[in-house]
Amino acid sequence: MNNAIRIIVIILGIASLVFGIILVVQTGSGKQQLADELKPLALADVEARYDQVTANQEKMMAAEEPNIQAGKAAPSAMYTYLTVQRTSLGLARTNIGLTGFIQMAGYVNILIGLGLALVGVAAPGKSKA
Repeated sequence: MNNAIRIIVIILGIASLVFGIILVVQTGSGKQQLADELKPLALADVEARYDQVTANQEKMMAAEEPNIQAGKAAPSAMYTYLTVQRTSLGLARTNIGLTGFIQMAGYVNILIGLGLALVGVAAPGKSKA
C-alpha cells in the first residue's frame, strides 16, 4: 500500500473515531436533559404512559369529534388536554428513539475508525528493494 494512501486511511480512521466519541458523549448528555425535562415521568415509563393516554384520547375523540366536525360543539378541556399530552409524549418517544439511534451511530463510527486506523498502520508499505 502506498504511504500516502496509508496516511489518508489512518487520518480517516482517527476522524471517524473522534466523531464517534463525540456522538456518544453528546447522546449521553441529551438523554440526561430529556430525562430532566420529563420528570417526574421516567424515560422507561414514557411508552406505557403514551399508550394509556392514546387509548383515553381515542375514546374521547370517538365521542366528541363528530359534534366538533359538525360545528355543534367545541372540544372539551379534557379532550384538548389528552390531545396535547399525546402529542408531547409522542415527541418524547421520538427523542428517546433518536438519541438511541445516534448513540448506536457513534458506536459504529468508533468501530469503523478503529478498523481504518488499524488497517492503515498494519498495511504493508512498498518494499524498498
